[in-house]
Amino acid sequence: MGESEPATRVDARPRRREVSMADVAAMAGVSGQTVSRVANGRTNVDPETRARVRAAMDRLGYRPNSAARALRSGRFRSIGVIMFSLSSYGNTRTLDAVASVAADAGYSLTVITVQSATQSDVSGAFLRLAEHAVDGVVILIETHRLGETELALPTGLPVVVVDSSADYPYPVVDNDQALGARLATEHLLDLGHETVWHISGPRESFAAERRRVAWHDTLVARGAGVPDVLVGDWTAESGYDLGRTLVTDESVTAVFASNDRMALGLLRALHETGRAVPADVSVVGYDDAPESANFWPPLTTVRQHFTRVGEAAVRALLTEIDGGPVPAERTLVPTELVVRTSSGPRS
Repeated sequence: MGESEPATRVDARPRRREVSMADVAAMAGVSGQTVSRVANGRTNVDPETRARVRAAMDRLGYRPNSAARALRSGRFRSIGVIMFSLSSYGNTRTLDAVASVAADAGYSLTVITVQSATQSDVSGAFLRLAEHAVDGVVILIETHRLGETELALPTGLPVVVVDSSADYPYPVVDNDQALGARLATEHLLDLGHETVWHISGPRESFAAERRRVAWHDTLVARGAGVPDVLVGDWTAESGYDLGRTLVTDESVTAVFASNDRMALGLLRALHETGRAVPADVSVVGYDDAPESANFWPPLTTVRQHFTRVGEAAVRALLTEIDGGPVPAERTLVPTELVVRTSSGPRS
């Protein structure tokens, strides 16, 4: 009979007991109710006591039980965001502001991007967010190709839409796209240019459509001719390609591009053909991206306040989550013209 294998000994180490509010209260020398207030972000705790409780939490490794807290309060302290693109300058700037304001209010963020802005994709993203247990949703989609009908979402969650154009049954916040385009067009006309050519963003973009319509209406109101629109895709490459078709026409003396990237491509096309900016052609962009002041020449552009939009969107959503009055009208944040040296009087 062979020897039996020795039994392998397993050390049954006791599992580390989860730190409780009572442990934190004992270390900080406060009541459990005070610990609860600090954990839930309440403001009715004096700063010294709050700091002491936070120090005890950090030392003990205490983590609030968010699931239990949600059951008690009916809140998950989480906001969902549905986005069409993370590459858009405006979307990323707005998302940054949304995240900052949400964090200040004690809310986490769950972001879902959709491949296309169809009704089914957006509704599917909304349902996935509901599964993630969020208290409300911010929608950052700048396209109006949402299927055959306007954007319709399942009921049950507060929603705020960042978009100035569509007629949604939800609170809407955005930059004033039409105001910015009007300011850009009027600026060029006031410099003595007979008319203003326009490089538009994609046709499916609400923002591009708002800017194009405002450009058109401003020219008509001032009695100027309305040139054909050139449609780009927001990239510098499209601005360059379209710019090469414009530079051959010497009657073109002023161009309003619907974003700064396309304006950059246009500047390259003008430089390559020897048409001076602004002596021969004035150029105005849109967005006031950080690098716009370092284009050559520095770009006259329309400044959008994405931070204000993100802040207003989150505040409107939190008001709705708290059961407060929902604004019936769109909240439009004013845009402004930033004049640099890419625009000048008609020579």
